[in-house]
Amino acid sequence: MRTDSSASTAPPAPGPGTLPAREHLPVGSGAVPVLDVVVPVFNEEKDLDACVRRLHAHLNRTFPYRFRITVADNASTDATPRVAHRLAAELAGVASVRLEQKGRGRALRAVWSASDAPVLAYMDVDLSTDLNALLPLVAPLISGHSDLAIGSRLSRAARVVRGPKREFVSRAYNLILRGSLQARFSDAQCGFKAIRRDVAQVLLPLVEDTGWFFDTEMLVLAERAGLRIHEVPVDWVDDPHSSVHIVRTATEDLKGVWRVGRALATGSLPLDRLARPFGDDPRDGRLTGVPRGLARQLVGFCAVGGLSTLLYLLLYTGFRTFSGAQAANALALLVSAVANTAANRRLTFGVRGRANAVRHQAQGIVVFGIGWVLTSGSLLALGAASDGDAAHSTELAVLIAANLAATVLRFLLLRAWVFPDRAERPAVSSEPTPGSRR
Repeated sequence: MRTDSSASTAPPAPGPGTLPAREHLPVGSGAVPVLDVVVPVFNEEKDLDACVRRLHAHLNRTFPYRFRITVADNASTDATPRVAHRLAAELAGVASVRLEQKGRGRALRAVWSASDAPVLAYMDVDLSTDLNALLPLVAPLISGHSDLAIGSRLSRAARVVRGPKREFVSRAYNLILRGSLQARFSDAQCGFKAIRRDVAQVLLPLVEDTGWFFDTEMLVLAERAGLRIHEVPVDWVDDPHSSVHIVRTATEDLKGVWRVGRALATGSLPLDRLARPFGDDPRDGRLTGVPRGLARQLVGFCAVGGLSTLLYLLLYTGFRTFSGAQAANALALLVSAVANTAANRRLTFGVRGRANAVRHQAQGIVVFGIGWVLTSGSLLALGAASDGDAAHSTELAVLIAANLAATVLRFLLLRAWVFPDRAERPAVSSEPTPGSRR
């Protein structure tokens, strides 16, 4: 696939749901700016003037291409709109946009969706991030090397000055993202990010959040769609007068993590329907007819199985308080089996999307039936041996042993019958994907 800017013909325009092939952006002397830097603001009448003038002077001095600074005022109730209009009138390359609803994500979506610049960026109004990182942030997008770029305060090369409270919150949040959403980027919350416009046009319609979780959701979806995210270590000094409410923001972020995690687990996001003409997405290099790694599947299956067993025991204990052992066992197995099949489908065997999800759950119920026969038989044997007077701890011990035996059989059935490689790996077509260039 060619990615140099010297090609004699332009690449085909990407179709609906198609991620564009990366190309070096044209940087001629036309009227359209190469970079549009959005500064989202809400009631920032005191800091806005100095921020925009400092940013404008820096870009005039250091940025080699035409640029625009867009002040995105989202429902300010002070003099912020007047300050923004004055700056737009006085400074060339400065524009202002007014939105009547609050939300940083809403402001970014509105401006980015309407912008004609091929590279879109944003930064917080406090300019906590040193502006010398701006050119390294957008250069990989201009060159065609990357699709998104983020500033990272958690990189080893970053230099950060902030209090222990914000440091703890930031690191804890990123650990949550890594553990729950398998995120690989290091800093989701730094207000210093950029994206190519052609990528934004395809990706932004999938992002639901309109507040502070907007860019985290965008990064998670971009990573899952096979986009390349470039990270730039930044010098960052905390603004002690920041208006961000940490507790409220953290709560909304955790709600967003739960929503996105649930959507990814259930396959309700159409990421796999996006054509990826890059040639550098690891998923594009899969070969049919080659068994997937048994060791990795075993690790995933054991992790899911351990959590499922814990869920099963908790459910059994709860159901046992108002029902007999057999009924409690059946109910606990049924609920945990549905969760187990969904988790193994996504995490162990790497099956994404809604295709065949109902069939997989139906097959999972059959596997559940086998486990139910084994565990119920064990309970019947225990009841006969103890004349129906076995202690609860003994019941749990017998069930654990029976579940271990059923687990081995369950893995074999899931691997060979429910999620065989040949059923989930369509043949690789020799035809190029839409928008690709061979």
